Amino acid sequence: MNGKLRLNPDQIRRARKAAARIAADVDTCIGKRTTVAVERTVLRLMGVDGVNLDGVPLPNVVVDRLLEKEGLSAGAATWVVNASLHYGLSPREVAEQTAAGSLDLVSVPRAGRESLLREGSRLAAGGLDRIAARRREREEKIARLGEGKKPYLYVIVATGDIYEDIVQGKSAARQGADIVAVIRSTGQSLIDYVPYGTTREGFGGTYATQENFRLMRQGLDEAGEEVGRYIRLCNYCSGLCMPEIAAMGAMERLDVMLNDALYGILFRDINMQRTLIDQAFSRMINGYAGIMINTGEDNYLTTADAVEAAHTVLASQFINEQFARMAGLPAEQMGLGHAFEMDPDLEDGFLMELAQAQMSREIFPNAPLKYMPPTKHMTGNIFKGHIQDAMFNLVGILTGQGVQLLGMMTEAMHTPHIHDRKLAIENARYIFHNARRLGEEIRFVPGGRVEKRAREVLDRAVGMLEEVESIGLFAALERGMLADVKRSRTGGKGLSGVLEKGEDYYNPFEIELRKRLGLGGREEGSAHESGLQTN
Repeated sequence: MNGKLRLNPDQIRRARKAAARIAADVDTCIGKRTTVAVERTVLRLMGVDGVNLDGVPLPNVVVDRLLEKEGLSAGAATWVVNASLHYGLSPREVAEQTAAGSLDLVSVPRAGRESLLREGSRLAAGGLDRIAARRREREEKIARLGEGKKPYLYVIVATGDIYEDIVQGKSAARQGADIVAVIRSTGQSLIDYVPYGTTREGFGGTYATQENFRLMRQGLDEAGEEVGRYIRLCNYCSGLCMPEIAAMGAMERLDVMLNDALYGILFRDINMQRTLIDQAFSRMINGYAGIMINTGEDNYLTTADAVEAAHTVLASQFINEQFARMAGLPAEQMGLGHAFEMDPDLEDGFLMELAQAQMSREIFPNAPLKYMPPTKHMTGNIFKGHIQDAMFNLVGILTGQGVQLLGMMTEAMHTPHIHDRKLAIENARYIFHNARRLGEEIRFVPGGRVEKRAREVLDRAVGMLEEVESIGLFAALERGMLADVKRSRTGGKGLSGVLEKGEDYYNPFEIELRKRLGLGGREEGSAHESGLQTN
């Protein structure tokens, strides 16, 4: 027994063991498959950017042409590197000529395999070196400017206009924010391409584009110099372009990415095979770039009851942890998610929230846990809402959370205004300052309500994980074991973008990332693979 809650370490070990087997089982399946998004990401990392005359992104044009020619199973890198060698062109020039119709990639005479691998390795090393340089920039700025204390104060901007987002992001930094997240335009996760350039129109948020990333990063750097601390930038690495957005974020020095292994499956009905393949490559990129990921377990409690479904949040945290570890992501970059979502009218609900938060902290001691505010039970009563957010903030500082996404008292009515954000930051700063070391002074009654609740949730999570281990994650998702949402392994959006790797498949960036992250290769075969299909 250890920690304030005296959780049973044997139960925690059982949970991790089951989650590790679940993740390994999935990894052996997805290791034999690729997606159009992974292949577009390879091209972006090689420097392919821009659009054709019709405004279609060049990575999409090249991948679509290779699909038409039935050549994508060899990997986009095979053909683009081959053409680069043959014609003495850069990968971007190859893509431009392909888009113009003057170059047919699959008709180019094939170079020797050794030459192809050597050039691919050179391009991969160059692309990853550029990402490593951006990571060093972050580290140097933090060393020079310093940063806010944990829990980091995390706020969102969502105007739809990148230039207005910059104004609001800078304002938030001046008010005390440590992380500014730019909410994506509604529906972007279901678009199978990344828009190009700056955007000034969006619904409920702003489109995630590389140029928007660059502009926002520049704006927050300016604000950081002004306030004397580093301001982190967050965006959304999820949906049908998950690995592409990870690559763009890495190249533009984003610091935090929403990057859940299961969110797109459960809440956007994206095909489970597509999502699980894409998340693996995206997390390798995030891991190498030093980007903190945030997972989305908080969303489970918007579709399921926070009291009855608490164990599913913990089970998903264990699964997300293992997928992240397999991708080379250290614990210090795992912002595993959970939320303060009990019904405020529930007697002793605060004690259950405290139990859940403390339990997560003790089980994942090195993770910068991302704690989400009350949303499901927020109403138009802004005074009650402000108190709910204050209680959420108290739990955050009491249990040592890593990232505190601040609640806004008006969020049940409209997109919060700048002054609403200011009040939320003042609320959190007041409580965090006045209760900074309260957690050091608090102990829980042995066998009391908080301890019993935490143990109950852990025990149920262990039982659930071992059941998922026995049937496989794909079957568990089909049965609706997570978030009370059922999904089909051959349904959902994006399955047509999944394909089997050919014998000559080549992805130089995965090879180089695995080498730099110290990862081994993947095993073949899986106990639960039957029934997987690709188009």
